[in-house]
Amino acid sequence: MKGFDFNIALTIFYVSVSKRSFLILNWTNTHQRNPTSLLHQYTLADIPSTIIMKQVGSIWIAILVLLFGVVTLGTAFIKTYGQLIATRILLGVFEAGTLPSLVYLLSRYYRRKELVIRTGIFFGTAPTLAGAFGGLLASGLLSLQDFGPVKSWRKIFFVEGIVSIGVGSLLLFFMPGDSLKTRFLNEEERRLTVSRLNADAIVKIDGRREPASVILVLRSFNIWTALCSIGYLMVNVSFQGLSLFLPTVVNSLGHYTVVQAQLRTVPPYAIALVWNMVIIFWSFYAKQRGIPIIASLLLEIAGYAIAISTKNPHARYAACFFSFVGSEPCGPMFLIWGTDNAAPDTMRAVTAGTITGVGTIGSIIAVWAYLPKDSPNFRQGNSLNLGAACIAVAVAALGVIYIRWENGSRDRGKREHRLTGKTEEEVRVMGYRHPKFRYQI
Repeated sequence: MKGFDFNIALTIFYVSVSKRSFLILNWTNTHQRNPTSLLHQYTLADIPSTIIMKQVGSIWIAILVLLFGVVTLGTAFIKTYGQLIATRILLGVFEAGTLPSLVYLLSRYYRRKELVIRTGIFFGTAPTLAGAFGGLLASGLLSLQDFGPVKSWRKIFFVEGIVSIGVGSLLLFFMPGDSLKTRFLNEEERRLTVSRLNADAIVKIDGRREPASVILVLRSFNIWTALCSIGYLMVNVSFQGLSLFLPTVVNSLGHYTVVQAQLRTVPPYAIALVWNMVIIFWSFYAKQRGIPIIASLLLEIAGYAIAISTKNPHARYAACFFSFVGSEPCGPMFLIWGTDNAAPDTMRAVTAGTITGVGTIGSIIAVWAYLPKDSPNFRQGNSLNLGAACIAVAVAALGVIYIRWENGSRDRGKREHRLTGKTEEEVRVMGYRHPKFRYQI
């Protein structure tokens, strides 16, 4: 590939932010033209996928994992550009709904205040571990002997496809279902789950899910969903840009081999893993979302400010730590903050899909952050990410102010008129609009 081909390839396809993606594309850059694919299908598939998940249950997650494993395996055998594009489109469609579906499933087991730890652990930890070891795994696979016709980069798709198919097959039998029906809980445990879900419900519905309706779906696109979506988008711009090109940025600080550059990207991921847990537990015990997000983003802002202001390679490497560590927890936190304040059930599913779907647009912007002509200082890319981080801080601060104002209005009885003339069924599905509902700050 030449010029902007690498960036165009990443624009067309955004699913994985690990350096495995970088390594595959970097390898093809020097061996053959092999652009990778999708994004728009990924963005558009989030909401429909979570609605399907709500209707058919957690088996949908197992099906998605199995299908994107099949597509990944099939990618190892593609021969033409058209086949590549087809596999990328399918991969995006199947991977798109996995994250919001998992968040929604957790919300069927845990109370609002508990979601921050559960979602934060899996959403914050898994990508960080994948980023730390994905590139090394890819390097190891490339060094193995060829598997018959499966050569070079094809080995990466072949092995990872088989692993995903294996995990998806297991999930068909072992994925926990809805909390009211799953065989993993006995009758007493189901009653306990119902009582826990009722504790957070304004109108007690014993854990039953209301039918999905157009009104509830449209009501999900509210001010709060918009704020969290914008915040998530801006975090994606600043986080994904550096994450996708971290080996390139590190390599610009010295002359390293591929493996040496990959090794130097592991420490920022390791520190980010620790910081993510600090933010998650701080948020849980302080019963706040906005302030931890702002505090973490300030670290990111400091990192990009250092990267822009100096050419010293050691200082710029340190800046990678601040930028990467500060941004890593904020995507999960914006998603948690959004779903925390979404009710009833249908809105929670749609909100999770909307935030992740809109946020993915930030990844399109991110892949254009670090351009070849901007090397080695990447001033334009760092400036773009600095601006995105500042906007994310402003959004989080605005969110805190808005919630305090709205909760105060409800405390003063200014939303009681919403109950006037409502039937019992209409009150039951009011969710976040109910005067007694309080937003999580």
